[in-house]
Amino acid sequence: MADVNNPFEGTELSSQLKSLQGNIKIILLAVVAGVMLFSSFYTVGAEEVGVVQRFGEYSRTGESGLNFKIPFLESVRIVPVERQLKQEFGYRTISSGIQSQYQKAGYEDESLMLTGDLNLADVEWVVQYRIADPYKYLFKVRNPDQTLRDMSEAAMRQVVGNRTVNEVLTIGRASVASRVQEILQQLNIDYETGVNIEQVVLQDINPPNPVKPSFNAVNEAQQQRETLINQAESDYNRVIPRARGEAQQTIQQAEGYSTNRINTAEGEVAAFVALHTEYAQAPQITKRRIYYETMQELLPRLRNKVITDQDGSGVLPLLQLQMDGANDATSGSNSNSNSNNQ
Repeated sequence: MADVNNPFEGTELSSQLKSLQGNIKIILLAVVAGVMLFSSFYTVGAEEVGVVQRFGEYSRTGESGLNFKIPFLESVRIVPVERQLKQEFGYRTISSGIQSQYQKAGYEDESLMLTGDLNLADVEWVVQYRIADPYKYLFKVRNPDQTLRDMSEAAMRQVVGNRTVNEVLTIGRASVASRVQEILQQLNIDYETGVNIEQVVLQDINPPNPVKPSFNAVNEAQQQRETLINQAESDYNRVIPRARGEAQQTIQQAEGYSTNRINTAEGEVAAFVALHTEYAQAPQITKRRIYYETMQELLPRLRNKVITDQDGSGVLPLLQLQMDGANDATSGSNSNSNSNNQ
């Protein structure tokens, strides 16, 4: 209690209380401002977009990076638009890695199907998809993941039910997966789920257990047949182009040889015609020139040379006359001139 003898004591306590209340208000305002500031920004990953809702209604889409929203009035839902998602049917992946582990128990209702010839087949598959339109994915369909799963199972049962068990187990696997993808993509377009189906992969298709060994033997024979066909086509693609190339090379060489022979013959004919023209104009001069040119070409090839006159009476042996081509040609020309002069 305040001392009645000290009139200032009550006033000082009141001012302290007011100061404390003011500090508390400042702290509360600072905390509220910090919370509002912290809740005003959100981060979107590189493979994601942020769908902003204001009072539950779609407002806008935030791209990757740091984005702003009105605190307490707007909420954000992160949607992985660039990430490939998948749904598994007939099994579940427990752990993925070098040696992945799967669980099939409890999922037989998804994979056991009736074929068109009233046989049973155990079909396991996976649907790989991306979210193409986050607005449609969040607001057009309630629970789009479960809707996609129901559509995938319905499409697979429809396609398998239109084929025989042999087609499903052996040669028809690729066509089954392709047809399921087409039907599933069209259903997503009709229902406006905002999902784009990228691939449908058949993981494993097995016959019922009592006839499984026989079906496996047929499947192995079919695979062996395809392997042999592929090997034969590979050998064909390796040998035939090489043989065609060699044949084309031989043809080109023959054509080149033919062209060369023709050009050489035409050149020789042209040279002969030109020589004949000159001979017709000056027979003696042309004859002498031909003789000199012939001797100039032949004499360098001879090792031992003998020079004589026309009657053969004056024989002059030239022994060991080893000279270079130019000197031999010169001496040959000189000897021919001397022979003619004699």
